[in-house]
Amino acid sequence: MRTRSSLLIPLVIGLAGTLACNEAVQDKVEIARPVVVQAVEIATLAERIEATGELRAKDQATIASEIPGRITELLVEEGQRVEEGELLLTIDPEKRKLELLDSRARLAEVHAALKESERDLERARKLHDQKIASQQALDKADTALVSARSRLAAAEARVGVAARALQDAQVRAPFAGLIAERSVSRGEYVQVGMPLLDVVVLDPVEVEFSVSERDSARVAVGLEVAVRVSPYPGETFTGLVSVISPTIDSKTRTLRVKARLENADGRLRPGLFAEADLGISRREGVIIVPEEAVLLRAKGELVYVATAENRAQRRFVETGTRRNRKVEIVSGLNPGEEVIVRGHAALADGTLISRRRFDGSPESSELNVAGESADLAAGENAKESALQ
Repeated sequence: MRTRSSLLIPLVIGLAGTLACNEAVQDKVEIARPVVVQAVEIATLAERIEATGELRAKDQATIASEIPGRITELLVEEGQRVEEGELLLTIDPEKRKLELLDSRARLAEVHAALKESERDLERARKLHDQKIASQQALDKADTALVSARSRLAAAEARVGVAARALQDAQVRAPFAGLIAERSVSRGEYVQVGMPLLDVVVLDPVEVEFSVSERDSARVAVGLEVAVRVSPYPGETFTGLVSVISPTIDSKTRTLRVKARLENADGRLRPGLFAEADLGISRREGVIIVPEEAVLLRAKGELVYVATAENRAQRRFVETGTRRNRKVEIVSGLNPGEEVIVRGHAALADGTLISRRRFDGSPESSELNVAGESADLAAGENAKESALQ
């Protein structure tokens, strides 16, 4: 009589053989990696340089006091428009007039003393010629004349200083613009160098920004700039590049650029944060791929191309402009090729792939992938072996 254990031994041996056979089949089966594939795009690329900066006044000056004194007149208020040379305030001009008169009176006295010294020298020279006056007396008269002439030069300088002080007592606008800030009041006593008023020009204004060292060669005077500021969303202000710094900033590796904007309505105000967009050129037939297709590796940037044999082919590429999650491929890809945009992070060169849609479903309803078909066949064989 056969025992239960003796009946199970052949069955166990059969199952073990079946499993070993299945493992051998699995070792020979190449599993296809599911990926999402997308064809490269051929587009016209509008190459631009985008930067951020700040609006600045073309001309802005802080007028400071050049003389000490009390402000006797204040003729302007903040926000008021002034013309070049217009009188803004006065710093005790009456006192400066009196000082000028005093200097002129002293100058007249020095003139009279000079005439007297000239006559004394003439008399001393005649007496010396007649052997009446000594050489010492002649030299003394000559020295007195030189001293008188020096006093005359000093007196004339004091008159000039007094005249300039009277002129500085009348503070005038250095250029046409607006009073941005008033720092003093009427009756206040000011010292030399104390700020009095700020004058600013708002038409035109300038936008100042920096571009990278890489883009510095593509910026030129006269290039059109589109400027956007937050107070006017959706509106673009157009200007022209007017100033390009002759040097690259060694710390930031950027180039400083200025563009001039017309501002007749005064809506653009200095100090506003600005976004500048420079149109450079348009290029036809540019190869574009999705940003997620490009992988960064130690040796550079690469993409995986899906071949007609459903293999992943690794390609190192040179990239260019990036915008709106799209990347320009300068070299490494050809028109008509397809790149893998999902499922490529762990791929190796030559890996078998299974094309999928973005929702994960196969691109075709048929089982056209060798790995999937072989995997199913191996499973069916295993079932049949187990039943025998």
